[in-house]
Amino acid sequence: MTSEFNDYFKAMIVATILNYQPEKAIALLSRHFHVDEPKIGIGVFKGRSKRVRAAYSGKRKEILAAKREYLYDPFTILHEFYHHLRNFDNEHRGTEKYADKFARDFIEAYNRVSCKLL
Repeated sequence: MTSEFNDYFKAMIVATILNYQPEKAIALLSRHFHVDEPKIGIGVFKGRSKRVRAAYSGKRKEILAAKREYLYDPFTILHEFYHHLRNFDNEHRGTEKYADKFARDFIEAYNRVSCKLL
């Protein structure tokens, strides 16, 4: 039952992002994981703009997407939220590999739930 609940929660998060509500998804994730809500916006951080869709600044507690369209990409938003989760005292403690896995896990849950509903 817990696994099924987790799948539905994760699917809801992905659907919320796809429905052009990344701020709401971030708020739900922050509440779920008991962390402060990061700011979210459009722009780039100095020195981090080459070939990235988005970046997270632990110092500013902010996710910035390079383009508006990236705000509605579940993989991008979830990947950056993972970095927010793994940031302690302005020090990053996660890896790109695990951020990718975190995002893929949500998307896979969304796909499983979507298949059940069809």
